[in-house]
Amino acid sequence: MALVATYIVVITASLSLGYFTASADDSDSESEAGDVSALTTLDDCKLVLAVRTDLGMSTGKIAAQCSHATLACYKTLLSKNPTLLRRWARTGYLKSVVRCSDEDELLLLQAQAQSLNLCARSIQDAGRTQIAAGSTTVLGIAGPSILVEQVTEELSAF
Repeated sequence: MALVATYIVVITASLSLGYFTASADDSDSESEAGDVSALTTLDDCKLVLAVRTDLGMSTGKIAAQCSHATLACYKTLLSKNPTLLRRWARTGYLKSVVRCSDEDELLLLQAQAQSLNLCARSIQDAGRTQIAAGSTTVLGIAGPSILVEQVTEELSAF
């Protein structure tokens, strides 16, 4: 239980730090899926970060990768759908972190999110520390809560 609390604290701190730095680290690349420009909502919005558990990333590595995915989604919404971004801001930048078993599951989630025109940004590691270069580590999915939950409802919380 203490380990879960530590994960939550580290991930929350990293997400906050990532938001305030306002730029993604050049050591990772981002890939985008979905055309979020036409996505509108009257409902709450949220961000779900799907973290691959098969890579054996440390707590700090997970936090850094989640920060990159958060920034990638934020920047995408800022440029392609500022109305949705404002809606997400008004609802307190709701976000959660879930477990994803492997790359195949992550790619399936990305395809599902893209089919709903959600903001779906995946992060590939540069390979400078723990993970092989090009490994997809985290997928951020942002948009109306009801749609995001359609894609992520079966995943367990981190």
